[in-house]
Amino acid sequence: MEALVSALPYAEIILSILLIVGIVLQQRGATLGGAFGGDNFASTFYKRRGAEKFLFDATIVVAAILVLVAIANFLLVGS
Repeated sequence: MEALVSALPYAEIILSILLIVGIVLQQRGATLGGAFGGDNFASTFYKRRGAEKFLFDATIVVAAILVLVAIANFLLVGS
């Protein structure tokens, strides 16, 4: 149990870096106006395919795992 408690902060760091990389890679093709909420009606009805869909789904999975690891760290270590 002690090994798990000592490994959770490192897991959080790795997952947060992966989440940042996943988000940045998705924003590469976006326009600057779209990043700040500008009107880009062409991207409203866009279907992700292939690698872009995999990256999108992987980012969601990494975010969910990061939340679970953070909750586990909070519960095991305490406040």
